[in-house]
Amino acid sequence: MAVSISVSPPAAALGAAPSGPLKGRLRPPGDKSISHRAFILGSLAVGRTEISGLLEGEDVLHTGAACRALGARIERCGEGVWQVEGVGIGTLLEPRETLDFGNAGTGTRLMMGVVGGHGITATFDGDASLRKRPMRRVLDPLVLMGAEVLSQEEGGPEKSFLPIRLKGTPEPLPIEYRTKVASAQIKSAVLLAGLNSPGRTVLIEPQASRDHTEKMLTHFGATVRSEPFDTHGRKITLEGRPALHPAQIKVPVDPSSAAFPLVAALIVPGSDIVIEGMMMNPLRIGLLQTLLDMGALVEVLDQRDEGGESVVDLRVRASDLRGVDVPAERAPAMIDEYPILAVAAAFATGESRMRGLSELRVKESDRLAAIAAGLAAAGVESAIEGDDLIVAGRAGEVPGGGVAVTHLDHRIAMSFLCLGLAARRGMAIDDAAMIATSFPTFQAALAGLGAGFS
Repeated sequence: MAVSISVSPPAAALGAAPSGPLKGRLRPPGDKSISHRAFILGSLAVGRTEISGLLEGEDVLHTGAACRALGARIERCGEGVWQVEGVGIGTLLEPRETLDFGNAGTGTRLMMGVVGGHGITATFDGDASLRKRPMRRVLDPLVLMGAEVLSQEEGGPEKSFLPIRLKGTPEPLPIEYRTKVASAQIKSAVLLAGLNSPGRTVLIEPQASRDHTEKMLTHFGATVRSEPFDTHGRKITLEGRPALHPAQIKVPVDPSSAAFPLVAALIVPGSDIVIEGMMMNPLRIGLLQTLLDMGALVEVLDQRDEGGESVVDLRVRASDLRGVDVPAERAPAMIDEYPILAVAAAFATGESRMRGLSELRVKESDRLAAIAAGLAAAGVESAIEGDDLIVAGRAGEVPGGGVAVTHLDHRIAMSFLCLGLAARRGMAIDDAAMIATSFPTFQAALAGLGAGFS
């Protein structure tokens, strides 16, 4: 059956009370990055793709609605189980209405790649938060391939904002493109546009970003080659116009969602939980590596393969954390996890410095500013020096008692609720509605471990 997309509810404040030990097992939602790509590549294959474990958050459902508007048939067959009847590369329909992506930055940018590489025109729009996120760096390579930006909201020489009307090209030029920053969204948009190119598309990135698009393209039958470039980069080559075949996708647990119960268990005294099925892709576990550097008591119980990705169960126990210096090179492997890392750092002994976080300024909010403001509301000192965030740890004694302003950012919201579970006076956030974009069961899942919300 078709699932309709509803408008996000009005602001709803939520508080987290100091909690007793968190105990039990949980399986966080499926990975958001893979869920987006499963809908998109299923739509570009010819035939039926079956997906299990899909994240049924608002972001992913908006991407599914956009794929449906381009001609794919998408049906929900059960909890987390979906079928996609794809229409194939080069045969997408022009959407009749604006593609509304809500808060889904990933869905927007990836679908711009899809539209940019086809002879169709589409208007992209989203909520107030998404309208503040720059799109120019995704549009630039698409224009080089032959797409045309018909209209946009201007934001200066290097920024373009939604709503954007994009005219794709039926014959995208094969290009070699070097990204200025490590961004899986830019890379994926170029590769998705290159699917309909008559030649070879080459993407070079200065630092390796998450590689789900490359892996999933291969899974669907495309020829993709990825090789090292310079010290930390990658060079990805895609052969154009492959015959994509439908495939079965089992979506593993999202490390970015697992991060919240993981850190909550580390900072709430006496906690001992098991997180089931977390993906261990090397380009996604920067947070886990950093927490281990901080002295986190995390044990791998069962390592296995699911759907082409390595997954594990993690036993997590309350830990005495110490401050660390996080190198800038680690940022691509944990770019979405810095808000919750800052919470862990607040409870650590000593100072933590997180380097090279310019990318956080163009997320759902200016996350650097939002993190610093939230920490201040919790009684924790921090500083922003250039693109570095410095947090003065309070050795487990965080006052709390304030209200963190979320700026419509789901990760800011969940991070400061986790802080409240271990702070002396708890913590509140101004709006919990946006949590549904990535972790709709967050409150119930943590309450099942013993967390208290009100």
